[in-house]
Amino acid sequence: MSLLRQRGHADSGKVGMVELFFDLVFVFAVTQLSHTLLKKLDAEGALQVGLLFMETWWVWIYTVWAANWFDPEKKQVRVALFALLMAGLLMSVSIPRAFTDLGWLFGASILLQQVGRTLAMLAASRGEDPALRRNFQRMIVWLTASGSLWLIGGLAAPESRMAWWLAALAVDLAAPMVLYFVPGLSRSTMADWNVDGSHMAERCALFIIIALGESLLVTGTTFAELAFDAATVGAFLLAVLGTILMWWLYFDHGLEQGHHRIVHSNTPGRHARNSYTYLHIPIVAGIIVGAVGDELVLSHPHHGSPAAMAAIIGGPLLFLCGTATFKWLAHTRALPPLSHLLGIAMLLALALLALPLHLSPLLAAGITVIVLLFVAVWESCVLR
Repeated sequence: MSLLRQRGHADSGKVGMVELFFDLVFVFAVTQLSHTLLKKLDAEGALQVGLLFMETWWVWIYTVWAANWFDPEKKQVRVALFALLMAGLLMSVSIPRAFTDLGWLFGASILLQQVGRTLAMLAASRGEDPALRRNFQRMIVWLTASGSLWLIGGLAAPESRMAWWLAALAVDLAAPMVLYFVPGLSRSTMADWNVDGSHMAERCALFIIIALGESLLVTGTTFAELAFDAATVGAFLLAVLGTILMWWLYFDHGLEQGHHRIVHSNTPGRHARNSYTYLHIPIVAGIIVGAVGDELVLSHPHHGSPAAMAAIIGGPLLFLCGTATFKWLAHTRALPPLSHLLGIAMLLALALLALPLHLSPLLAAGITVIVLLFVAVWESCVLR
């Protein structure tokens, strides 16, 4: 019996309940990432958390690709997802101490998930399309190489761990771009990546919901522990409104455009790789950094460090850059949306002027929300 998804039916791209259950681990992972950045809000901490976030996303998106090919309603596929869930939970637990005493656990969980999943895919595709199996064979080579670097880095001394893990991430990021080229096995083709566009678009949208939900969770938890004065209430309202606007900018038009583009494309694998595997990274990262900025504004509305200002402004800036590029590719425009470009320009100007003008975190957050509102309203008016 084939374990592959059956294509061509009305609900063939439906996201299964077991996939949503699997995603719960990544709710925890996103929370761990934001809390780790809060505890070490400097350049080194940002680099470390950025690296951990990139690989966390990479583990998740590879599982999305796997569930796009294989039917999660089949028992064997479900068992594999449950095994990945357990390994993902260990990975999430290790995030705050990945650069101290639990690097080995982070590296081992990455190797286990990436290589174990692909070996399972190779076994499950026995008797299926030879081109698909060769694709998985190429993936095994690349993921074994990167996974080994993650494990070696995790076992290495903390002062050399960053170098090992940057090399591992470079291998991971390069693999899809070179189509998993392996001497003797050639390279994959876009025809080998015949994904279900509806499933891919919905799965990535659900991860955006995870990140936005974590932002609201951080905001609500922090606000509940503070005195309800005018500055705190104002910071709370700004945080919630900023999260709503991020939802608006992605889901009101971006999701529909991206879905239409990938579903009606002759090469859906190309769009799955470019628009969803790569371009969703700055979108999700922007939401996570924005959540850190919201907590900093709530805790210290009147005085903020340069690092705090970087988070307050940098989160929305990352998000706008990601959504602008995503919509640009989805809509095949000559340029990214003008509303988004102007919003990016205004946030860059704010980043340059915030410290010289001695802006408070509360005022800086208010301006970023105004910019997001400006972009959302402009885009809605133009499209209507």
